[in-house]
This record gives sequence, structure tokens and C-alpha cells, in this order.
Amino acid sequence: MADNKKQPNPIDIHVGSRIRLRRTMLGMSQEKLGEALGITFQQVQKYEKGTNRVGASRLQNMAGILGVPVSFFFEDAPGDGGEVSATGVSENSASYVVNFLSSSEGLQLNRAFVRISDSRVRKRIIELVKALAAESEEG
Repeated sequence: MADNKKQPNPIDIHVGSRIRLRRTMLGMSQEKLGEALGITFQQVQKYEKGTNRVGASRLQNMAGILGVPVSFFFEDAPGDGGEVSATGVSENSASYVVNFLSSSEGLQLNRAFVRISDSRVRKRIIELVKALAAESEEG
């Protein structure tokens, strides 16, 4: 075989992408996460790319630092067959949410939206976005 380089496991890639998603949602740098874990930012990069597998104890430590349960890193992992999860969300719709939150616009919108403390204002924003979406579909 000409290429001896082993390809990352799809689960490791998925877990890494979920680490990156949560870290960026929090506005945390790779350096800051690395410092909290006692590792270099390069190691964080390797975890996020899936080139290095995250051990169980390190994953539990990351979950605590990032404020999520360990199960967060495995949500919508490859091979779960697109079944509806315990939350009632299908893999396809959950992937859509992950893709949205991974985008620059989605991340900015999410960060700004969660800072609005008045639930009535948040509901009005949702209605505004729905109306704009319906308008753009019509025209």
C-alpha cells in the first residue's frame, strides 16, 4: 500500500467537530481550552480534526470545561441511522442545526439572541424571522 497514513475514524471526526462547535459557541479559543486541559492548542486542533482520538477522561474533562454532558459530543454521530433521538429530533434536522451553528451568521445570531433576557422580545424576533422567511418564499 502506497499510503501508510491511517484515516481518522468517523466517530473521532464527529466528536472533534462537536468539540469545535461547542468551543466556538462559547467564544473560547483553542489556546484557552488547551490551557484549561493542560495541553497545547496544537493538541486541541488534532482533537478537533479527529486526527487524534480523545480519551475518556479527557473527554469528561472537556465536557466540564465546555459546560455540556459527555453525550453532547456523540449526538448525531455517524452510524445512528437517522433515528429520532430521545429529544424527538431526527438526525437530519439535528445536522441542520449543527451546520447552522457552525456558520458565521448562525453563530453570531445565536450569541446575540441568547443575550436577550426578555422572553417576549425573543418571541417577537422569532415571529419577525418567520415573517421574513415566508415573504422571501413568496417573492
